[in-house]
Parts: sequence; structure tokens; C-alpha cells
Amino acid sequence: MATTSESQLTQGGNADPDSRSKQGEIFDLLSNHRRRYAVHYCKREGEPVTLGDLAEHVAAWELEKEVEEITSAERKRVYTSLQQTHLPTLERADIIEFDDRTIELTDEAAELDVYLDVVPSDSIPWALYYLGLTVVGAVVMGGLWLEVVPTETVPELGWATLVFALFAISAVVHVVQSRRMRLGEMERPP
Repeated sequence: MATTSESQLTQGGNADPDSRSKQGEIFDLLSNHRRRYAVHYCKREGEPVTLGDLAEHVAAWELEKEVEEITSAERKRVYTSLQQTHLPTLERADIIEFDDRTIELTDEAAELDVYLDVVPSDSIPWALYYLGLTVVGAVVMGGLWLEVVPTETVPELGWATLVFALFAISAVVHVVQSRRMRLGEMERPP
């Protein structure tokens, strides 16, 4: 599994080909919602799970129902798909160990969070947020340098502290939200 250090840019300005290949493989694995849901459920449980329980929860999330409302036909359709396609795919990628009825995450599964930056539909990406915050900070600092920002009521150090505080608070909120949005951290998968 590629780590951050493995995906550093090479002298030519392109990512390491092996790293790109591994990233592509991981993105392909996670592109299917049933595989993401399976990993989410296993992470949330924190111990080996049965295929039956996994199928019930995945079907419930897919159909936006409670587990108790899932019919046997809905459960069986997901069970078969997981058993024949998705779990063997995750096992070949060394994300899980699957022994016919029991699924357990491997150590490699912990590294998947690096590839998931879940952005809720009512939110903006953090990179864009920080860019906007940087623009605000640059305007304030530029205004101080050009002496157009009032320093009678708020001294220069106060403005600098305000900009720093905005970044610090944003970083704390970002860390908390990112941890909450990881696979396995919420009741329903992101």
C-alpha cells in the first residue's frame, strides 16, 4: 500500500510509477460502494464479522432502510455479490482476510483513510477553504503593510493574532471533522 512518502514527486515532476499504480488500484477498489460499505462496517465493528451480518448492513445502507426491514431476497442479493465478487477482490488487494463466512480487516486497511477525503455535499473542500482563508489573511496583512487597516482600535499584533487564530480554529475543526468522516467512524458509511 502506498504511503505519503512513497508518493512524493520524483525529479521529473511525476509521481513514482509504482505509487501511481498502487493508488489507481486503491481508487478502483474504493470506487465501488459495496466494497466501501464492507470496509466501513468491518472498521466500525473492530473485530471479525460474519458475511451474513455484513450483507444485512450493506443492504440496509444501499436501500436506506433499517436492518430489521431488509427482506431475505434483498439480503441474499447483496450476500451473493459480496461473496462472489467484492470480498475476493478486497482479499486479493490484502485489505481483508475472508474465510467463507468470516471477514477480518488486515493492517493494510488502516492505510485506506489516506485515499478518502470525504466532503459532505453541503460543504466545500478543505483545500478551497484554506485558500480562501489565506486570501483573507493576505488582505489583512497587506492592509497592515500599506497602513490602510485601522491600528488605533486593534493593534498590528492583534490583527496578526486574529489571522493566526482563524487558521488554528480551522485546523482543529478540520482534524475533528476528518476523523469523524473516516470509514468505520459513523453509524452509516459516508
